[in-house]
Amino acid sequence: MPTKSPLTKRETDALRERLVSERRDLQAQFDEIEESTFSSNQSEMTGEMGFDEEYADAGTATFEREKDLSLVNNLRDLLERIDKALVKISEGTYGLCDRCGKPIEKLRLKALPYANLCIKDKQAEERVR
Repeated sequence: MPTKSPLTKRETDALRERLVSERRDLQAQFDEIEESTFSSNQSEMTGEMGFDEEYADAGTATFEREKDLSLVNNLRDLLERIDKALVKISEGTYGLCDRCGKPIEKLRLKALPYANLCIKDKQAEERVR
């Protein structure tokens, strides 16, 4: 007997709209960071700096690139999670735990619409780490 999503069609539609909107915002942030960080010339990308530049400037530039790379990776992860949630909505499996197949708690989905695990399985995953 297949388990049914804990959400009504109206709730699912509202969360789909929220996911699409959030995805659009995240993609804009992703594109902006990627363009500003990774469109630099090659010497800036490798960290090569002229002899007249301060070591602190080189360190600051490296730190900024590392920070932007971390942000891009986090944004990419969120975009992937949102895409998976949108696929699950279209397949009719949204709101079901990827591990146990039981419904994910409504409050959890409303807080994190891209959640793919119920609270019990998420807690178990966190304990393993």
